[in-house]
Amino acid sequence: MISKSLKKKDIYKKFYEEVGISESTSKKILNDLIDILKICIRKNDLNLKNIGTFKVVKKNKRIGRNPKTKEEFIISERNSIIFIVSKNLLKKINQN
Repeated sequence: MISKSLKKKDIYKKFYEEVGISESTSKKILNDLIDILKICIRKNDLNLKNIGTFKVVKKNKRIGRNPKTKEEFIISERNSIIFIVSKNLLKKINQN
């Protein structure tokens, strides 16, 4: 299961193989977990102990450019999410 990108399918597949529950149940658990995370992030910043913090950042309107044509366009105002890794997780990753 080592790859550069991780898909939901990979997560719930690994989950039902390891835990021994049905595939449909593991899909439901994963989807419910993602829904809970979305709700928590929308309401406020989400801090997962020993993993990291998800923060909502407001990005202002700005001018963007097409690198090929150099044509300018407006990038609208929007919210974005950033993830800050916890120091404990960073230490564990760097120990190996």
